[in-house]
Amino acid sequence: MANELSKPGSSLFEQLKRVDDKGNEYWTARDMAKVLEYSEYRHFQPVIVKAKEASKNSGHKSEDHFEDILDMIEIGKGGQRGVENIKLSRYACYLIVQNADPSKEVVALGQTYFAVQTRLREIQQMDEYNRLSTEDEKRLFLRNEMAKHNTQLAAAAKNAGVTGSLDYAIFQNHGYMGLYGGLDAKGIHKRKGLKKSQQILDHMGSTELAANLFRATQTEEKLRRENIKGK
Repeated sequence: MANELSKPGSSLFEQLKRVDDKGNEYWTARDMAKVLEYSEYRHFQPVIVKAKEASKNSGHKSEDHFEDILDMIEIGKGGQRGVENIKLSRYACYLIVQNADPSKEVVALGQTYFAVQTRLREIQQMDEYNRLSTEDEKRLFLRNEMAKHNTQLAAAAKNAGVTGSLDYAIFQNHGYMGLYGGLDAKGIHKRKGLKKSQQILDHMGSTELAANLFRATQTEEKLRRENIKGK
């Protein structure tokens, strides 16, 4: 499963990635519009506006993640013309797929891909993580981080009104379902071939653990930020 989380849509979105003269990775708005199945670029532009607003509300400067550029396209007989485009950071792409049409399967794939990759990039910038050299060391580090944040998530859920053990199990189950395309804990156990006594988090690679860490931290933050109450 460690690779299964990174596979859906990963090659698709990786193929769209470009690298500028300074070695920085980026995507373009027109490429994203096509892959996210918007029939015309103008229909995609409101999504970009929402993503920029989300960036601003998160305390980021939109110009750091959304850079207006001019792309040259072929128009036949060797001619070219310039079209307006936007150079997108990985974080910008994450915000875009969060604001795109959720009914599209490719949008759901993009949400998982960019959520995982954004969280991985944040983790990779941590000094402690950078000192780790093997997959086992990275997995153990992330497993410990997951345990810590699960405790914080449980406290936030309890404060919101999830009080009993059964309620919390249901709460956790919905978290898994959101990340695993509808699979609940029982379904994940079956897919991994685990026994009932075995813990799901103990049988994940670093990429999958990073995705679950992202899920836990974002859920906790939302519960506290929006002061959510009730099951």
